[in-house]
Amino acid sequence: MSAIGSFVALGDSFSEGIGDPYPDGRGYRGWADRFASRLAVFVPGLRYANLAVRGKIMAEVVRDQLPAAVRMSPDLVSIAAGGNDLLRFSADPDQLAAALDDAVSQLRGAGCDVLMFTGFDPRTFPVIRLVRGKAAVFNMHIREIAERRLCRLVDLWAMRILTDRREWCPDRLHLSPDGHRRVALRACEVMGIPVEEDWREPLPGPAPARTRPGAWLQARLLDARWAREHAMPWVSRRLRGVSTGDGIPPKRPELLPLDVLPGDMSRA
Repeated sequence: MSAIGSFVALGDSFSEGIGDPYPDGRGYRGWADRFASRLAVFVPGLRYANLAVRGKIMAEVVRDQLPAAVRMSPDLVSIAAGGNDLLRFSADPDQLAAALDDAVSQLRGAGCDVLMFTGFDPRTFPVIRLVRGKAAVFNMHIREIAERRLCRLVDLWAMRILTDRREWCPDRLHLSPDGHRRVALRACEVMGIPVEEDWREPLPGPAPARTRPGAWLQARLLDARWAREHAMPWVSRRLRGVSTGDGIPPKRPELLPLDVLPGDMSRA
């Protein structure tokens, strides 16, 4: 692990931590907070900022978050963006990659080490898996950018454990607390930060059987509920040109020391 005294997270709901609320109700934790807390165990006085905001597309991350990160000039920056773009049928993975490449170039030019992420494999859920082809193309670009720009890469697509539906929230877009925990462990592994747990550890108990009597009907009922409670509101927001992140500020907008919080890497 190279010397890291400061860390800034950029992106959307994935890095904001949606789906992983703190037990005391003080907001969302997520993989980035978990990762920072683990890093702070080995780097006393670690400074940490998290500029990620739910619902943001690539252009907004580049416009609103990137300049602030460059000004902070941290030792390490994570950037994970493009997932919200891919959900739009007009998304062009080549154009997204070009924007991401430019952002990474600016961060590297500012002297920052960069931690990148591929997208998840969306094969688990109906409808969402329709973007799988575009996601695969975008991931191909991300891997190439990471190699060419000498960045660290967390390959979320290769984390087979995350294709288990139990690792996701009911909205099928955000990781569960355990999903965020596993991503944090994987990020630590990539960065050479010692951990005591293994992100590959199987989930307890068997996965819900899809062949048991009534499983097909139960799955369709869940699909219908998801469409009503999550898909339709998303479509409505798209038609109205609004986002879940509108008016929401970053949860850690300044690069300040992070006090290590007991249990941040726990299963809670």
